[in-house]
Amino acid sequence: MSKAADVRLWHTMSVRDADAMIAWLSTIGFVEHATYRDEKDPTVVVHAEWLWPGGGGLMFGSQRDEAVVDNVGGSAAYVVTDDPDAVFDRAVEAGATVIRAMRDEDYGGRGGSVEDPEGNHWSFGSYQPS
Repeated sequence: MSKAADVRLWHTMSVRDADAMIAWLSTIGFVEHATYRDEKDPTVVVHAEWLWPGGGGLMFGSQRDEAVVDNVGGSAAYVVTDDPDAVFDRAVEAGATVIRAMRDEDYGGRGGSVEDPEGNHWSFGSYQPS
């Protein structure tokens, strides 16, 4: 999927350091669709929408009192990709901590998990839930 209108499921989270998260997401392959910053403090992301090229998206914003979602370090996401090893390696190179090394799964596909610099859990795999 390449158009935001085609995306039906959006994972949401709050982050402590939006610019660091944007750099990390870019490194692993997410693409910016929209990022809105506070006019008085441009370090604060009020709302951001980033797309995964294979479909799906992520909405996030800086941790603040009026944030819709406040789950810093307590979020989990599964990203489906044709090359999970490459995305996993990019995530680790960008500062993620390995939680579960890449492996072939009994139920099909291949996958592994990391913790991003904010403490969120990310799994990358080739298994597409049906």
